[in-house]
Amino acid sequence: MAIARYEPWNLLGRYGNDLSRRFSDDEDSVSSTSTWTPAVDIKEEDDRFVLHADVPGVDPHEIDVTMEDGILTVRGERSSESKEEKDGYKRVERFNGTFYRRFVLPDTTDENKVSANYEKGVLELIIPKKQAVLPKRIKVNDKDN
Repeated sequence: MAIARYEPWNLLGRYGNDLSRRFSDDEDSVSSTSTWTPAVDIKEEDDRFVLHADVPGVDPHEIDVTMEDGILTVRGERSSESKEEKDGYKRVERFNGTFYRRFVLPDTTDENKVSANYEKGVLELIIPKKQAVLPKRIKVNDKDN
């Protein structure tokens, strides 16, 4: 017999989030537009920013990436499979539904060259920096030789 953990505060927290989402006046808030939030890693390199978002089970054609006024927006939806069990209990821990993330990018990014790739449930966004912003390497001449 498996022991099931009873967490009443988790249910109360979800109830509060649902109420907030239903009565929120802010249509652009994340809580009113998403049912789950993918984990994201952001890395800065010399010539670009790289963003990795965990979106397993999401069809790449259901992901919408937009860039406007320095704000990168990632939206998508993961559909749920309907499963029916007649005996025993069913426990669902994976989130389904829509997700929505926004990132404010620095002025150094080149908005026209952003690219997106999807592989094995990970969305990779490559955001290049503008050429004018990249540091220029200056050669040091050795006058002793």
